[in-house]
Amino acid sequence: MTSPNYVYTTYIGTSVERVWEALTKSEHTEVYFFGRKVQSTWQVGDEVRFIKENDELDVTGELLEFTLFENITYTWTAPSDTTQRDQPMIVSFALTQLEDTIKLTLMHSNLVDSDIMEESNTFYGLNNGWPAILSNLKSYLETGKPLKAIHV
Repeated sequence: MTSPNYVYTTYIGTSVERVWEALTKSEHTEVYFFGRKVQSTWQVGDEVRFIKENDELDVTGELLEFTLFENITYTWTAPSDTTQRDQPMIVSFALTQLEDTIKLTLMHSNLVDSDIMEESNTFYGLNNGWPAILSNLKSYLETGKPLKAIHV
């Protein structure tokens, strides 16, 4: 039996290099990812961490794949998640160049059935968080500013 996945795609009018940098550098993630700074050496097998503004660990994981300007994949473990899991959740970003536009596809996988129930914290987080984060990323890269009206 396969586990459910959450997939979200957006199109960003910028270069693949700028999207890549925004996904991998903390000075960018803290702007569009609601104050969270990404930290990693970006070597496969090393840790990936997202740190909140108050220096609290929000998410941790292990870098599974890293293909420059194409794909980033890491495990995703939130200390606040109490759901029983056989495997950690996985987050992947795939970038595809379409002339002067980048197609960015996020997949959040290894979900369990209870994650996708509408009343679950995981469903709420995925369904509200990722679209807001990726909309902020798109706006930030295209205009230089994230959206002001959203906060999760």
